[in-house]
Amino acid sequence: MKILVAIKRVPAPEQRIRIGPNGVQIDDTDVSFAVNPFDAIALEEALRIRERGPQPVEILAVSIGTASCEDQLRTALAMGADRALRVAADDAIDSWCVACLLAAVARNEQPNLVLMGKQAIDDDSNQAGQFLAALLDWPQATFASAIELALAATPARARVARETDSGIETIHVTLPAVITVDLRLNEPRYASLPSIIKARKKPIEQITADELGVSLEPRLEVLHLEIATSERTCVRVQDVAELVHRLRHEAKVV
Repeated sequence: MKILVAIKRVPAPEQRIRIGPNGVQIDDTDVSFAVNPFDAIALEEALRIRERGPQPVEILAVSIGTASCEDQLRTALAMGADRALRVAADDAIDSWCVACLLAAVARNEQPNLVLMGKQAIDDDSNQAGQFLAALLDWPQATFASAIELALAATPARARVARETDSGIETIHVTLPAVITVDLRLNEPRYASLPSIIKARKKPIEQITADELGVSLEPRLEVLHLEIATSERTCVRVQDVAELVHRLRHEAKVV
């Protein structure tokens, strides 16, 4: 069995983010980067599937971007991934281009399962997994909080508990499939120091969009970024009529 896990390089969540002078990108001066937390959960689930057995499982970690994202791929190798692949591309590509590249990689690698975070914490798009499933014409399960594989079944399938606004929904998908994971699925392990040292020496495979036969055509253009503010102005009103008037004429959507 082969599991493909998508890994994205994102700014570490505990730091303060500043907007760059062009107004459309963040200022990455002195910013540290990490594996997207949802992707780390996806990788942890792949490792647990391998540990549960009984079938041998190969885990391929795939990241899209410049050479800077190789640090996150080495983190994936240190955690236990068998292989790492970087698809050379601009860091600013949108979810559609990400899905197109991952689909091409999936067609080359023929994984039985694609695991990825439900969203990335830098743009919160929550689109790449759904796009990928549509491009591959594979079943999909999103927001997974529990995954059980039935590999001996014919056909092989996965039982997925997914979190919705109405509660936990349980669905069955046949493999191969795309599953995006939620926070409550597991808690990712820390890589040991020996594993981190070994990961530094492991090769990272590289491929380009041209080699994959993909022409990148972004569907999204960022026009402006601004830092969200938590400042609020509290005003006491006299009655419901004044409240309705202020909400209708003075309130601003943040």
